[in-house]
Amino acid sequence: MRTLIVAAFVSLDGVMQAPGGPQEDTSQGFGFGGWLVPYADETFGQAMQALFSQPFELLLGRRTYDIFAGYWPKVDAGSDNAPMAELFNTVPKYVATHHPDSLDWQNSRALGADVIQAVRALKQQDGPALLTQGSAELVQQLLAAGLVDELRLLINPVMLGHGKRLFADNAQPAALSLVESLSTPRGVLLAHYRRSGAVQTGSFA
Repeated sequence: MRTLIVAAFVSLDGVMQAPGGPQEDTSQGFGFGGWLVPYADETFGQAMQALFSQPFELLLGRRTYDIFAGYWPKVDAGSDNAPMAELFNTVPKYVATHHPDSLDWQNSRALGADVIQAVRALKQQDGPALLTQGSAELVQQLLAAGLVDELRLLINPVMLGHGKRLFADNAQPAALSLVESLSTPRGVLLAHYRRSGAVQTGSFA
């Protein structure tokens, strides 16, 4: 049984659209692309290295896949990003897409017409964790289906007002336990949550 981990850069108001650059995703008139960059520092970088140091395979929506496929295979072998590029280029990548014939990044496989059933089947296998990056629409589907086991959130001290969000109204209710948390010098909260059962309620009366 595999663990499904959602790793996400989010604003305080839950937006996860286009954290890395102005042209990353301008859909629906989003004009704050690159909002993550001012908050990146050494502690932030160490957290990302720790995330990717464990064995994993990628689950990606098509837009995020295209962004990654347009960048990682072109990274120069002598650059600082070369180790991460080698890792992303070689790991298996499972993609939610309506156009499977156009997946030309190495080790890429389409999830097929029934994305949720395909992910359920992957989770039943033995193997490394399934890890999402970006892919807001796919993540919302996974949360609605109750397939997410862990959340690794990097919560940035900025409010964006609109944009693609991590949580939609149809996320399956669940309680989570905080595994680890850390704040960076620039105010990013790194929070690792693990699903821990059903929602519990009570009363102060």
